[in-house]
Amino acid sequence: VKGSSRSVTNTAAQQVLIAHWQGIVTSLGNFLNTLKANHVPPFLVRKVFTQIFSFINVQLFNSSLLLRRECCSFSNGEYVKAGLAELEHWCYTATDKYAGSAWEELKHIRQAIGFLVIHPKPKKTLDEISHSLCPVLSVQQLYRISTMYWDDKYGTHSVSSEVISKMRVLMTEDSNNAVSNSFLLDDDSSIPFSVDDISKSMEQIEISDIEPPPLIRENTGFSFLLPA
Repeated sequence: VKGSSRSVTNTAAQQVLIAHWQGIVTSLGNFLNTLKANHVPPFLVRKVFTQIFSFINVQLFNSSLLLRRECCSFSNGEYVKAGLAELEHWCYTATDKYAGSAWEELKHIRQAIGFLVIHPKPKKTLDEISHSLCPVLSVQQLYRISTMYWDDKYGTHSVSSEVISKMRVLMTEDSNNAVSNSFLLDDDSSIPFSVDDISKSMEQIEISDIEPPPLIRENTGFSFLLPA
């Protein structure tokens, strides 16, 4: 009975967490529809969502992972992985025309979560981790995640002490590089674009094809704007 009760509780918690991610995806969809309705060029839409996903990447990676040990857990990794799957599906349905490279902006958190949810961490070499599993993460970031990791679900362990030692050596060698000493991502989600980029992406719109808003249709003072 106790086991059954715990199972029901876990299922309910999972449903709440999934609903949270689905709410985010729904908001993204509504925002996309608003941009489409306002005839925002796809080029600008892609820029907007690339910036949004870049912000999500930094927030999840910094505030919800590297700065909070309780989040460097196996179960939290599964939760975020499920959320990332929802975002990936949204990018697929939005198509490249509007989502562009937004999915690629999540590469840091995607790789970090990929590390959290693999079971045989003690068997992984530093080369495997840094080149195959988490190639975009710095040694400082890998060290931070590896030393904070804990498993509240399956009892798995982090990487071996040998790998941790090698990470320390690499960080010592890089100690003269001020930039490499930081394990946090820079919160710089600005994505510049030129006026020429905008002009090339503008769609030709026939004014006659646009349905006037009620305020114009119902006000006789704007009758000259309505089609004959």
